[in-house]
Amino acid sequence: MTRKKRRLVLIACSVGVVALAAGLILNALRDSIVFFHSPTEIVAKHLAPGSRARLGGLVKEGSIVRSDKLDVRFEVTDGNETVPVTYHGILPDLFREGQGVIAEGALDNAGHFKADSVLAKHDEKYMPKEVADALKKQGHWKDDYDKKVGSTGGQVQ
Repeated sequence: MTRKKRRLVLIACSVGVVALAAGLILNALRDSIVFFHSPTEIVAKHLAPGSRARLGGLVKEGSIVRSDKLDVRFEVTDGNETVPVTYHGILPDLFREGQGVIAEGALDNAGHFKADSVLAKHDEKYMPKEVADALKKQGHWKDDYDKKVGSTGGQVQ
């Protein structure tokens, strides 16, 4: 084999290995690229019990039920669908009904979302772009949000 052919074979093999590695990485990250799923997406995808996900939306009015211990049940809604959530632990201070929330956890066999962490919107001056887009898509966007949200990807000015 000539020197030129060896070089071409080496380059072709290198490109093939890089393409294979990139394909494997993208396949592994395919479902985890999205920051969260709305309740409508969770219901539509029929996620398998035990599969990890992030659920984002608004805490449904009148849905918070606290026990004597640290157990809390509430529902997350996007206006179209509602997903029941159970959580054991201390909730953020800003957690309340009607508040934006992102819960990280897994679905159980009954279709309840068992959260192992709950995040609440930290103040009225910021809304993540993903949450704003989901609210617009579901028709729950309030007109006064447009006044607050600037061109900084969700940062309020």
